[in-house]
Amino acid sequence: MREQAVVRAGGAALIVGAVAFLGVFAFLAARFDYPSILDGPAGEVLPRLRAIGPTGRAVWALYGFLPLVWIPAGVGAFYALRGPHDGSMRIGMMLALVAAIAMMLGLLRWPSIHWVLAEAYAQGEPAERSAIAAVFTGLNSYLGNYIGEFLGESSISVFFLLSALAILARDSAWPRWMGYVGVVTAIAGLVGMFRNTTNVVAPIAAMNNYLLPIWMLVFGSGLLRVSRSRSEVCGRRP
Repeated sequence: MREQAVVRAGGAALIVGAVAFLGVFAFLAARFDYPSILDGPAGEVLPRLRAIGPTGRAVWALYGFLPLVWIPAGVGAFYALRGPHDGSMRIGMMLALVAAIAMMLGLLRWPSIHWVLAEAYAQGEPAERSAIAAVFTGLNSYLGNYIGEFLGESSISVFFLLSALAILARDSAWPRWMGYVGVVTAIAGLVGMFRNTTNVVAPIAAMNNYLLPIWMLVFGSGLLRVSRSRSEVCGRRP
């Protein structure tokens, strides 16, 4: 029963996370021109960041904590799919934890460090603004590109891929179409994370912004289905 509760929690986390992601993404797209503005210089991005005000800062903070859903999702997927895939799903569970930490570090720079930089930039002299711009660019490269995107997105994409392959295994009772959706989402994520390296993958990265919440809803529903079916089996036992 405890394992079923963990699987149920993982499914619920994915579904809630997907809905929250869509809401946050829509708000930031409308008020901050996200994600297009992320490629802009400090002189363009920091004033726009400051302009979204306390509400926008709170939304960024919520966005920054959303990767926490990968932790219960990883544990739930492990218990739902381990069986003969214990080794690969154990690796997937650990990758989900790595992704949660890495993506949080990348996203939470916006309502914290970048917010302070935006305040300082608004009051700074030209020489000070030049230094602030250098710090801004460096943080984007380190926390944004390397930690958040390369480490975080690659980790969560491999977790998705391992889960999808377990779903597609011959001994799996999951609908096969769910596994195919997971494989496509994982591959799109692995390719799309290079969007800041080459514009060639930009369309795939844009597509992944829609694939990700769809897969989260699909995978979350699958975990809830597994938890419910196992509870029914346990209920029929004498």
